[in-house]
Amino acid sequence: MKKDQELKDIVKERYSKIAEQGKAENAASCCGATTPSNKIYNIMMDDYSETQGYNEEADLGLGCGLPTQFAKIKKGDTVIDLGSGAGNDCFVARHETGVEGKVIGIDFTPIMIEKARANAEKLGYNNVEFREGDIDAMPVSDAVADVIVSNCVLNLVPNKQLVIKEIYRVLKPGGHFSISDIVLVGNLPEALKNDAEMYAGCVAGAIQKSEYLKMITDQGFQNVTIQKEKPITIPDDILNKYLSEDEMKTFNTAATGIFSITVYAEKKRSASEKPKLKFSELSAGASCEPNSGCC
Repeated sequence: MKKDQELKDIVKERYSKIAEQGKAENAASCCGATTPSNKIYNIMMDDYSETQGYNEEADLGLGCGLPTQFAKIKKGDTVIDLGSGAGNDCFVARHETGVEGKVIGIDFTPIMIEKARANAEKLGYNNVEFREGDIDAMPVSDAVADVIVSNCVLNLVPNKQLVIKEIYRVLKPGGHFSISDIVLVGNLPEALKNDAEMYAGCVAGAIQKSEYLKMITDQGFQNVTIQKEKPITIPDDILNKYLSEDEMKTFNTAATGIFSITVYAEKKRSASEKPKLKFSELSAGASCEPNSGCC
């Protein structure tokens, strides 16, 4: 297996090229990275077009879910999007936070950052910013985010445990994340696991679903929930680039499964932190202790 930095360099190079491709070409392949299939349908992505805040110019067709749909973003929240690409999920999140909130996109591909900043400028979004950096060493201070979202990105990072540790660090106590990603049930054929292009295509870099969830719980996250799950089918005209005819038959009939999952989890509140009562609860007769900060 290639070293972590080699894999990062492969992904950075490939996604720099992806930034210059059209959405249709990206959507017809595996996360935009592999040779497009001649079957006209989207292998990974979900349809954003009816989502409020959606911006077509920022949608490169690279996701495998709709994490912002499940992220429980509120007005005024600070949201971080990991692997923000051209900014699509950031702009959807900004619709939920309103002008009162803040959205930070992080991506390690300079051309993606440039593209995202240009899109934000066109939209006039002064509370959306994009920072260049690795998501396993985020350019963000401790405990700043109410919500973290990510769409088909953690599978591209060699050290996923480090990313989850970083998510825990930058979330506020009581904050949460909603992340869409690719996971496995069963083992991939060696040709798929070892191929650099398939790594950049989100498949070879995926880990076992059970291992993925265990990493999250081991970090100390609570209320870990799979909000959505769907199988991913790789068309034969992509598989035959890597597998023989017999290997393809075995792969397609085996118990191995490739899935897109959207996972939700919460960071524990600090012991001294008490949830503030809403005004409606106070109006209904709830008590408010002096100096509690709720009134």
